[in-house]
Parts: sequence; C-alpha cells; structure tokens
Amino acid sequence: MDHMTTTPTPARTDVLADEAAYLTAVAQARTAADAYYGTGESGMDDDMYDRLLRGITAFEVEHPDLVAADSPTREVAAGVTGGDVDHAVRMLSLGNVFSAEDLTEWAASLQRRLGGREVNGWVVEPKLDGVALAARYRDGELVQLVTRGDGSTGEDVSHVIDDLAGLPKRLAEPVTVEVRGEVLMTEDQFAAANEARIAHGGAPFANRRNSSSGSLRAKDRPYRVAQTFLAYDALTDPAHTSDPGLAALTHTALIARLAGLGLGTTLGTPVATLACATLDEVLARIEAIGVLRPELDYELDGAVIKADDPADRAEAGTGSRTPHWATAYKFPAAQKITRLLDVTWNVGRTGIIAPRAILDPVEVGGTTITYATLHNPADITRRGLMLGDSVIVYRAGEVIPRVEGAVTTLRTGAELPIAFPEACPRCGADIDRSQERWRCVRGRDCGRVEAIRYAVARDCLDIEGLGERLVVQLVERGMIEDFADLFTLTRDQFLSLERMGDKSADNLVAAIEHARRQPLNRVFCALGVLGTGRSMSLRIAAYFGSMAAIQAADAVALERVDGIGGEKAPVIVAELAELAPVVAKLAAAGVNLDQPGWTPPAEDDEEPADTSGLPLAGLSVVVTGAMTGVLADYSRTQMNELITRAGGKATSSVSKRTGLVVAGEKAGSKLAKAEEHGVEVIDPEQFAERLADLLKEA
Repeated sequence: MDHMTTTPTPARTDVLADEAAYLTAVAQARTAADAYYGTGESGMDDDMYDRLLRGITAFEVEHPDLVAADSPTREVAAGVTGGDVDHAVRMLSLGNVFSAEDLTEWAASLQRRLGGREVNGWVVEPKLDGVALAARYRDGELVQLVTRGDGSTGEDVSHVIDDLAGLPKRLAEPVTVEVRGEVLMTEDQFAAANEARIAHGGAPFANRRNSSSGSLRAKDRPYRVAQTFLAYDALTDPAHTSDPGLAALTHTALIARLAGLGLGTTLGTPVATLACATLDEVLARIEAIGVLRPELDYELDGAVIKADDPADRAEAGTGSRTPHWATAYKFPAAQKITRLLDVTWNVGRTGIIAPRAILDPVEVGGTTITYATLHNPADITRRGLMLGDSVIVYRAGEVIPRVEGAVTTLRTGAELPIAFPEACPRCGADIDRSQERWRCVRGRDCGRVEAIRYAVARDCLDIEGLGERLVVQLVERGMIEDFADLFTLTRDQFLSLERMGDKSADNLVAAIEHARRQPLNRVFCALGVLGTGRSMSLRIAAYFGSMAAIQAADAVALERVDGIGGEKAPVIVAELAELAPVVAKLAAAGVNLDQPGWTPPAEDDEEPADTSGLPLAGLSVVVTGAMTGVLADYSRTQMNELITRAGGKATSSVSKRTGLVVAGEKAGSKLAKAEEHGVEVIDPEQFAERLADLLKEA
C-alpha cells in the first residue's frame, strides 16, 4: 500500500511471535488489501499495512515451512484482484526499501546478479500514489485501458478513455505500443470528483487514491470524473511494439520518447525522471524528491530506483512478483487514519470564520498531530465529515495538516453531524454566508485585536513592545479603534496603562515614531487587505509608488501587478474602499504613504525603466533558508525590500526564469529546484557582498 513525507527514516517492523500471530496478520493484511485494491478504501493506513507486511515477510523468511497459501507476499496486489483481460507481459509490483542501508543492500544484491559488476547507470523517478494502468495503442490510436489486477490479468476500463489527461486518443506518431503508468488525481480533480459524487447522492471519497480507484471501475455513473495519467514504462520488445528502436533505449530515453509521443510523464516537473551515475547521486535525488513532495499537485509516497540500461535489466531478470532491477524507496507515511473528536470555529483578523479539526493525536511524518485545518464550511460538506469519523489526515514537510476525508466503511452509527455556527462565535453578530469562507458581518471590527496585532508585527509596522496585553487594554479602554490611532497616542496615555513604566512608554513612543517612517509596502501590508500579504504588498507598492495611486486604481489597473488576477483584483478594490477611513487617519497622522526610490512602471508602448546600474538589475530572486552574517537579523520582508531596491524582483518560487537563489541555512526544496534548473545559487554572505553599497545606505 502506498503513501508519503520528506525525510527518509528507517521503518519499524512489527515482530510476529508465533504461527498464530502470523496467521492473524495474514488475515488482517488480506482484508485490508481486498479493500485497498478492490474498492480503494481501506480502514488501515499505509504505515500500518507496511509494518504488517514486513512482519509477515520476516516471519516467512525465518519459517519457510509455515508460509500460508494465501499470504499477501505471494502475489501481485496481494492476489485479491484480477480481471478478464490477459496482460501480454505481467505487470509486477515493486519491492520496498526504507533507508539508505536497505538501498545499499538491495544495490549489492543487484550487483551480484550482474556477476559482480556495477550497473551501467541508475535512474530515479517519483513513486506516484495512484492506480497502475496499461494503455494500448494500435497504429497511434488508443484502443484499450487495462488495470494491473493480479499482474497476469486485469480489468478493462476503456470506458474512461475520455476522462484521462495525459492519455491522448492519438499519438504524435502512428506507433503500436502498450504504455504503462499511474492514474491519479490532482487536488482540483479530487475536489471536482467529490462535488459531482455528492451532487448525485454519493458519499464523498476519503482520499485521492480511493477516488481514482473507484472512478476507474465505475461504468454506469451519470457524471464524468477527470483524472491524470503519467507514464512510467512501456513494452519495448519488438513482439509488442511497431517501434523496434524502443528496446535499445535507456529508461531515461524511453520516458523522453513517450513524452515526445504526447503522453503524460513527469518530465518538466521538479521530480522528473533523472539519470544518476552513482548510488550517492541516487540517495541525493531521493532526498530531493522527498523535500519537493509537499509542493506537488499530485501525491507520491516514495521514489523508484531502476537500472537505466536495458542490458542490465535483461541480465538481472525478474522474480515472481517483482523485478530484480528496480525497487521503491518508501517515505514515512504522510497520511494516517485517526478520529475526528470535535470542530472548533476561530475568527480571524478580518472576521473570517474558520473551522479547525480536533483529532485523536496521531503521528504523521514524525510530528504528533492534534489539530488540522478544515478550510471552510463548504469543504466540510463536500467531504461529508461527521464527529466521531475515522478520518485521513495528511501532512508532508511544513504543510499545515489537513483532513482529507472520512473512511465511511468504518462508521459505527454513533457519529454525529458537525454543528455549524448560527452566529459569529466571537461577538454573536450575524454571519455573511455568501462566499465559501464565512465571515462575521462586522468584519474587521470583530477581529479588531487580531488586526492590530497583525499590523504592528515585525513584517508590517514592526512596533516592538506592543504585545497582545497592551493592545487589548487600548481597545477595551476605547483609546484606539484601529492601528492608525496608534500614531495619535501620547506618552502620558501609554503611562496610564497597567504595568507601563517610564522606560517602556519611551520605547513604545520611539517604536511608533519609527513605524511612521516605514515604506509604503509595510503600511499597505499592515492594512491586512484580503488576498495580499508581505510579498504582494511589496509588488503593489513597487508598481504604484503611493497609497493615493493604489486607491485610485481600478481592477484592470491592479491586474497589471504580477500575481493579481481577475478574481483577486475586484476583492482588493472593495477592501481598499472599506479601509479608506483608516488610510485617511494614517495620512492625517503623518505616516509615510510613499514607496522610497519608486520608479514608474513602463507603459505597454514604453521602454522599461533603466535599472542597468543596479546590482540585481532584471533578476528574479528567490530567498530560502535562514540568513546568516550581516543579514542574520533580516526578515523575509526586509530581504524582499532589499532585492527590490537593488533592481531585482523578489519571488517566492523557483522556475527556469529565476535568475538567482540566495540559499541560507537549512534551505530546502527551493534549493533543490534551483540546482535542477541550473539557477545560480549564492549564500547570504556572498549576497551581502554583492549588495554591499546598498547595505551601507540602510
């Protein structure tokens, strides 16, 4: 069974004490496998299943005379599925390794099969978490789709030919070939599938693989479900294809050939199939895939390591269930099953009312999870969640844990509906339910304390010493209604607060005076406009140059700012209209509302402003990891401001268009992407040296 996280760690094996424990484990594993490979929904999560299977395997190695006839280790897909379509070449499973030591041992066993010589090269690709499928093309036309089944026979699912992105009905060339790959769902496809299923009276799927498996097999649905196919192999023997050149291709070249025919592959993605010369390079690539995993639009649960050369594969051969020339490196599970105990409703600084799941604590990806996001009321409804449900919780890397869905087959009848709030949980006012995200009708007035705390935080106005206790006092005493009122307060007014001494009052007055001179992007960020944050605030300020120009902009003008689309622009316009009184008070208090060093953007028919004399002129720059040296105390907002002053463009994601990556300590997936795309990478000390003149001016 398959699923995911970032840092590979050795796996735990549950030891089976005797034959009775072994037979019980076999029965449990077969029940779970029957559900997993049959309906797609199992009451046992992947980590638990993997431990159970390792225990069964270990017992069978020690007691070969006691191996049960129905052991799940004896057949592909545990032998629980099949079909009426024969596979021309068996579709095998992969063996698993769980650590660098396991992988080294497996590589040594492969070397022994090759007569003691090393392989001619390795290839590493993601282990996609979907459903294995064979796609048969005749003269370039897609004619049949067959599931893996038990490896020897599979089920004909050609009725979904129109639903699979990545499987064109006609190839770019009239080739006869059988392509093998994985069918899976992106997050958007999963959401659409559940919406359609619920609309037609069905229970929502618990997770994406569940949805993929069920949707492939359903023949009489009144609705369609879109999925994605990514190829990972093809039958290259001349007996099975009209292209005799395929047999001589390395695996890396084969994947490129399939992509050239128009088939979906991982090429062009951060986790694309990659050739590696040594086992050290293989391990580095596995780690990189693990780091990148949380950012992908599809799910994976490990990496697949293969011999790249077809001659090596032929010499190594295959076993009854697995090829000897390939294995899967499994990551720690990123999905676990636990119970949904309760749902609480939190009100944010803009009045948004957000549900949060309280869970029976469960360890996912090395972290104990007690709370998880539920996004919004519509999401709860889409996923069909109930209190007491056994739910699938997902977390990978630093991603906020989320509830994927309920395992409805585990329901006992004691589950209860989740109660949605009738009024704002904080102030009791009415709720605006016109959008998927519910909001208190009082908006920012309801989240006044949170809004002010956000405004004075380091990445906004940076008013040190103004913590929650003081903000609450100021609001409760009626001394401020919003953060703009802070600039009108006197030293004596601060001294009237509880536990406020002369030195604290002086420091606070000085911090507010410093905040009065912050650049426009900080002030705009402090407004807390929906759909913006520190990076977007900087882009808006750098584009318009003044608060007056921003307020005068309509939706069309705002769309010219990088990252603001047709949906976000009208929201920003409406938010600025609502915040106009706050902006007026800021102006009256003498707060800076201009962006220092602003250069007007070029019109469509004008030449761009000349920044050629600046050290980062024309470069798109990404900062990742912790800064060190002279930049050690710089926040991410300060780094982005520095990049903009130097003529560069601060961005948050790495692509082929990125010009420079500043990688500090513990740089993660962005560093891996930069290396993959060949982007220049420097450390914080080198970056500071490059911008030394600007840093002297700061």
